[in-house]
Amino acid sequence: MSFYQNPKELSAFDAKFEAQKIAFGPVSFQVAHCLLKFEVLATIDKAGDQGVTLAQLAQTNMLDEYALGVLLDMGLSMGLVWLNEDAYVLDKTGYFLLHDDMAAINLNFMQDVCYQGLFKLDKALLDGRPAGLSVFGDWQTIYPALKDLPQDAKESWFAFDHYYSDHAFPQILPLVFTHSPKHLVDIGGNTGKWALSCCEFDPKVEVTLMDFPGQLAVAKENAAKRGFSDRVHTFATDLLDESRPFVEGADTYWMSQFLDCFSKAQILSILQRTAKAMTANSQLFIVETFWDRQPSAASAYCVNATSLYFTAMANGNSRMYHSKDLMALLHQAGLYVDEDTDNLGLGHTLLRCRRKP
Repeated sequence: MSFYQNPKELSAFDAKFEAQKIAFGPVSFQVAHCLLKFEVLATIDKAGDQGVTLAQLAQTNMLDEYALGVLLDMGLSMGLVWLNEDAYVLDKTGYFLLHDDMAAINLNFMQDVCYQGLFKLDKALLDGRPAGLSVFGDWQTIYPALKDLPQDAKESWFAFDHYYSDHAFPQILPLVFTHSPKHLVDIGGNTGKWALSCCEFDPKVEVTLMDFPGQLAVAKENAAKRGFSDRVHTFATDLLDESRPFVEGADTYWMSQFLDCFSKAQILSILQRTAKAMTANSQLFIVETFWDRQPSAASAYCVNATSLYFTAMANGNSRMYHSKDLMALLHQAGLYVDEDTDNLGLGHTLLRCRRKP
C-alpha cells in the first residue's frame, strides 16, 4: 500500500474544488440516484454520440423540463454527461455509473440502507452504538433485524454482502479444498452462500452453519432448493453470547467477511472460543478485505467507506480492519497464520490459521 504515504499533488485551486465537492456531496449522490431511477442516463446512453436535447428527453420521461434541467446541470458539473451543442452525451463517469455492477450495488446499498441513518453518524461516534439504525426500528444491531428490514433495504443489503464474497469464492474454493475439509463449520454462515458453494465443489463435504435462527431458516430453504439438505446442517446461536457453545471437533472452521462485523474485544472472544472448539489438527480459514492490503486507492476508498456503515448502521463498534490488528488478535487467541494469500476476488485476503502448539 503506497497510495496513502504521500500528500496528493493538487494545486490549491483544485484542492479547494475537492473541498466543495465534499460540501455538496449529498446533492451529488441524490442527483446520481435520480438520474438512474428516472432512466435519464439510460436514455442519453441510447442516443449515442449524437446525444439528446432537453426537449427530447422531456417527451419520453416522466419528469418535466425543469426537473430534468436541474438534474442535468448538476450532472454536467459531476462529469456524468457533457454537452454537444444542445445535446447531452454520456461521459465516462456516467457510463460506469450506469453500467458498472459494483457502482450499482454500492449506490443502492448507500441509498436504501445507509443514507438516512448516516445523518446520525456523529451520535454513533459519540455513543458507540448504531444510532442510524433507528430509521428502521428499535434494534441494538442490524443483524437480527435483517429479515424485518423494508424490502428494498433487505435486497440491497444482501446484494452488497453477496457481491463481494461471490467474486472471491471461485478463487478461494480450490485453496480451501486443497486441504481436503470433511466437516466445515461456517461461523456466521448467513443465508448459506458459501455452504452451498462448498457442496457444489465437493460432493462429500458436510457443512454446519452457525448464526441467528432467522438467517439459518433462509439457509435451510436455500439448501433444500439446491438438493443439499442432507449435507447442510444448522446450529442456531448468538455468537456474542459467551455462554453459548461452538460446534466442536470439526476439521475446518470458516469465517468469511465476518470478523469485520465486531469490535476488537468481540473478535478476540470469538477467536478464543473457536480455538477452544478446534482440535490440534483443525484449520481456521478467515476471509477479510483489509484496507491496508487493497490493490488500489479506489478499492481502499470503498473499504474505508464501508467502515462507516458499521459505525452508523450495523453495530457502532466494528470496521474494516488493518491486517496488523487482526494478526495481533489471532496471536492473543492462541492461533497463528500458516498461509496468507492476498489479491483474491475484489481485494480479499485468505488466512489459514492453526492452533498454537
